[in-house]
Order: sequence, then structure tokens, then C-alpha cells
Amino acid sequence: MSAEYQVSGSVAVITLNNPPVNGLGLATRAAAVDGIQRALADAAVKAIVITGAGKAFSGGADIKEFNSPKALAEPSLATLIATAEGASKPVVAAIHSVCMGGGLELALGCHYRVALPGAQIALPEVKLGLLPGAGGTQRLPRVLGLEMALNMIVSGTPVLSEKLAKTALFDEVFAAGTDLLAAAVAFAGKVADARPLPKVRERKVDYPNHEAFLQFSRNTVKAMSGPFPAPLKCVETVAAAVAMKFDDGVKFERECFLGLMQTTESKALRHAFFAERVASKVPDVPSDTPTRAIKQAAVIGAGTMGGGIAMNFVNAGIPVILLETKQEALDKGLATIRKNYENTMKKGKLTQEKFDQRLALISGTLSYEEIGQADIVVEAVFEDMGVKETVFRKLDEVMKPGAILASNTSTLDLNQIANFTKRPEDVVGTHFFSPANVMKLLEIVRGAKTGKDVLASTLALSKKLKKTGVVSGVCDGFIGNRMIEQYSRQAGFLLEEGCLPEQVDKAAEKFGFAMGPFRMGDLAGNDIGWYIRKRRYVESPEISYSKTADLLCELGRYGQKTGAGWYDYKAGDRKAYPSELVNAMIVQHSAELGVARRKVSDQEIVERLVFSMVNEAALILEEGIAMRASDIDMVYLTGYGFPLFRGGPMFYADTVGLPNVLAAIEKYAKGHHGEAWRPAPLLAKLAAEGKSFNG
Repeated sequence: MSAEYQVSGSVAVITLNNPPVNGLGLATRAAAVDGIQRALADAAVKAIVITGAGKAFSGGADIKEFNSPKALAEPSLATLIATAEGASKPVVAAIHSVCMGGGLELALGCHYRVALPGAQIALPEVKLGLLPGAGGTQRLPRVLGLEMALNMIVSGTPVLSEKLAKTALFDEVFAAGTDLLAAAVAFAGKVADARPLPKVRERKVDYPNHEAFLQFSRNTVKAMSGPFPAPLKCVETVAAAVAMKFDDGVKFERECFLGLMQTTESKALRHAFFAERVASKVPDVPSDTPTRAIKQAAVIGAGTMGGGIAMNFVNAGIPVILLETKQEALDKGLATIRKNYENTMKKGKLTQEKFDQRLALISGTLSYEEIGQADIVVEAVFEDMGVKETVFRKLDEVMKPGAILASNTSTLDLNQIANFTKRPEDVVGTHFFSPANVMKLLEIVRGAKTGKDVLASTLALSKKLKKTGVVSGVCDGFIGNRMIEQYSRQAGFLLEEGCLPEQVDKAAEKFGFAMGPFRMGDLAGNDIGWYIRKRRYVESPEISYSKTADLLCELGRYGQKTGAGWYDYKAGDRKAYPSELVNAMIVQHSAELGVARRKVSDQEIVERLVFSMVNEAALILEEGIAMRASDIDMVYLTGYGFPLFRGGPMFYADTVGLPNVLAAIEKYAKGHHGEAWRPAPLLAKLAAEGKSFNG
């Protein structure tokens, strides 16, 4: 059912009913238009109330119809709004819980609006690289004033209904606990005979010296919006509400909306929006799969990663026991957690009460026996299989039946880890990203024997921890680190051929990465990569690497933590300063290899960094390590600082065109270290068929 119709006395009530947020899909729009027309045709009906069933008035467009012909089919949202606004009987929007996007635009088209407190009011289209396309930029300034409306539209941030109670947006905001429907019907009865019917479109936008304010807004928004065009377009359409007649402003808004729909940036944001929602769907693990209750957690290892993981549980209200082998390490870990929360409190982002609550949820121990009753235990110890074996054999002994045994391994074979226990079905990978209490990605590694209920429970936990959970199969490095290895290999080869770290980093950052490969290495610790490479040299001698990074580590230059890495660092300063010593070492290494250094373009740098990852990702897809290309994009958008406006590596490859990506790969295969450029069969196949990864 998409909308219900009933009559209460002389008031018709149309209830939008399209769970979960009453999205204004075609069926809902059609049913609402029919309801209004039915009420207008009934002489006994004097007024109309539109409200929403369940937990929303309306969240706006129906995302199931996004990018489909249904989204624009008649009756369109504009037609529904025009039907409400043009009705000869009063139409009252009764708002509760959520009123966003097209839902707010519909409410603005009604003659009156009443609400309960606590309703979230927003026009969030800018977050999808769009602007309100059904009159929102023209009507909202007419009821909130220019400045408040512009702030809401440019930011897309929700505002609570009670904060807007004294504006012309609402005719009445009822007291908390009021029966909304009964109050709205009573309100409709009071205004049933009022004429003329008030229309937002007929109001004026009054703002003294609006031209100066709008120019200031343009300058501010342009400086803050970076590569995204939508925020500035929002300013221009709101400006039209002041400068143009209403119908002309709506026409201009529509033109801007349709123009933004075609931008790569909006397509990238919409792709990310849907990719995040589909990532938690696993074909053979239905949504009704039973999950295990997680009411108590334990974390093995109180270092940077273990402490960050513990904070995730605490932030979600789950008590956690932190286990270490030595009292000194445990004390240091607990002190770091306390300091992190103290810093958050100093910034005003945490109250003293919450601070006390969170610290009360953390305890420490040196004894495995004390964690035995935890529902989940996350191992966050050194990335060494021997160390993991010791931990998991002990966990197998002490953990209660049904406990989830999770490993934070970033590269090691989860199946081997699971086989250290007699319950491999309880073992899963939970690869958190550093800093674990900040980064949004949780790479969930599904072992060959991981139980479906364990996988479903871990996906549910990721949501509770406010993480984006992405499922990966088992391989060396899983999705993210397997791809980043190719990126890092190319970065190393670029140094041998003629680049210096600063040039590579600047090119990557200009492309949109949060930081380039060498600044990233210095932040993470170059010794971590060195340890992994030394393992690779033994296990995969056929894979070539630049030895430049090894030379760097042999000098003890591990990065920011040692005050020296690819760059020099000053005490108390995280700024990276180019290092003459490192640059001389790089040039000397090229000479020792007999490689003539050459000038390398930024385009080549970016193509080699990104397309090497894309090529590896195609293998990951083909092998079934990732379920879908969009999952790979989510890993990179939420865990590796890939530029959001480019939509992730796979979406970016689709944008460039897979034949163009393949041609570049084939070109680089003819150069230095060409063996690193064998085209993935899936990439070649899709390019030949004119298809895309996310098609």
C-alpha cells in the first residue's frame, strides 16, 4: 500500500505509507494525487490532512526508483505539489519524525503545516551532488528567510522542528506527546472555511542588502565546496528566489537540478550512497539470518589499534575488557584511551557524564580466564602468524561456546588462523582501519568455514559501531591491502625512474587523495610495509619490488613516529619537509640500478597509481574475493582516502572508460617493470564488450 484514504468528520486524511520512510515513489505520488482529487470531489469534505505512516512524514524521493524512469514519471513530485497547492480546499501537512527532501517540498506546497517537536526538517539533496528540484530552493526562503534557508540548503543538515516553530514554516508546533493526527484534524477543521488559501509561492523574500549577502555566500561556499558544483548552484537557485518571479525561479531551479544530475560528481555521490547500502547485503546470508547477541566484548592487545577498537565498543555502549601480557603495556593503553576521551571533552564534543560512562565500560586484565564470558573477542596483536597462533589456541581454550573469535589481521590467511581452533565456524576477520575509533571502514573477512550467523552478527555489529562493513573473501591483503600493494609498488618504481616523494604525493593529492603514498607511509609507519615485504620476498619471489623503501628502513627512518621517514619532521610538528638525504639516496639508487632518470608527468603518476589498483581489483572481483565492484569502491572511499567526488577506483575507471584504462595498462607494460602490468582478464573482457564494472 502506498497511501491510505479515510475521512474523519469533515476532514479527509491521506496517509503516505511506503516504508521505511514513505519515499515519494510513483505509486505513492499517484495515490496521494488520487486522494486529494477524491477529497475535492466529496462535498462533505471541507479540508484535507496529509501525514505519514510509521516513523516518518516523508524522507523524500524513493531510493528504490532513483535513476529509473519511474522517478520522473507522471504524476511527478512537481505535479503532486501543484495538486496540493492548487486545491480549492485547505490542505494541511501533519509532520512528525522525518520531513526531508521531496517530503519537505510537498509540505511547503500545502497551505498549512503543523508538526510535533523532534521532527528532523531538511533538504539534503546537496549530499548527493544535487539541489532540491521541486521548488524547495524557491519556497523555503519564503518561509524561513534568505539566510536560514540558504544555510539549510547548502549544508543539507537537518534542523529540529521546534527550532523552526517561530518561523512561517509552521502554523503550529504541538506539545510533545500530542496525538498528531487528532490535533491536525482539529486544526484542519478550524481553517476549513478560511479564504483565500495561503500559498508559500505568494510570499516575498525580504532581506535587506541581499546582493552583498549573496556575494559573500558565493565566496564562502566556493572556498569550502572544493570540486563539488552543487553547493554553489544551491546559492544561485536561492538567489533566484529573491531576484525572479516564482515560476521563473522554479524553472531555473529545474534546469540547475537536471544539469547537476549529469555531473560526474553527483553520479559519484549517488553511486557511493547506494554502494554503502548494498555493501551489507550478502546473497547467501538472508536478512532474517539469526544473529548472536553481543553484550560484552574483549580486545587482545592494548596498543594503538587495540585501544581504538576498544573505544568503538565503548562508544556503542558495549562493555569491553582489554587484555595485555604486561601491566605496563595495559596501563599505557588505558591511559591513552583516557587521554583520547579527555581531548574530545576539551573540544566540547563529550560531556563529563558521557566521559564517566565510557571510562566505566572499560576494564583491563592480564588473564585470559577473565575474558572467557565475552560474546566477541577481537585479536589486535602483532601481524605475525606465530603470534596469532598462540593467541587463537588460547582463545579456543577459554572462550565460552558461541563466542565470536575475530582477528584484526590486515593481510594474513584467516583460514589458517581459524584452523588453530576447534571452532573455525566462530572465526571471522574484523579488519579495522587506523585510527580505529575514527575510520569508517570495517573490512569483514569471511573464512571458508565462517558461520552465516557469525557473518550476519558481525555485519549487524558494524552498523552498531557506526562503521561501513564490507565483506571480503580470504586472500593475502584481502580487498584493500591487496590493492594498495600495487599502488605502493608503482610509487616505488616511480622513484627509481625519476620522481621524488614530494612530486608523487603532490600529484596524488591534486587528484584528490587525502594524502599521497609517501606521506601515508610515514603516517602508518614504513616498518610495517617493510615487515610485510620481507615476508613477500620469501613467499612470492617472482614479484618485483623497488628496494628504495628497504634502504629507507635500514636507515631507521620509519616515519613520523621516529621523526624521519620519506620526509623530515620537526619535534611537535607533523608537517612533512622534503629530505635532502632521502632524495640523494633515491638518485643514487637509480644510478646503481643503471636506470636513467627521466621527467615523469603528473598524469603518468596518477594513472600508474590508480590503474594498478583497478587492475588488481578486477582480479579480486573475478576471484570472488569481493562480491561486487561497488564494495571495492566503498573500501577505498571509507578506508583509504580515495576522493569521494571520483566515486572510488572502480567508478573512476568506468568514468574514464575501460578501453582507455586497458590501453594505458598495455602502454605501461612496455616500460620499466612491465611484468607488474599484466591486464586482468575481466578488465579486458569488459573493455572488449563495451561494459563497465558497475554496469
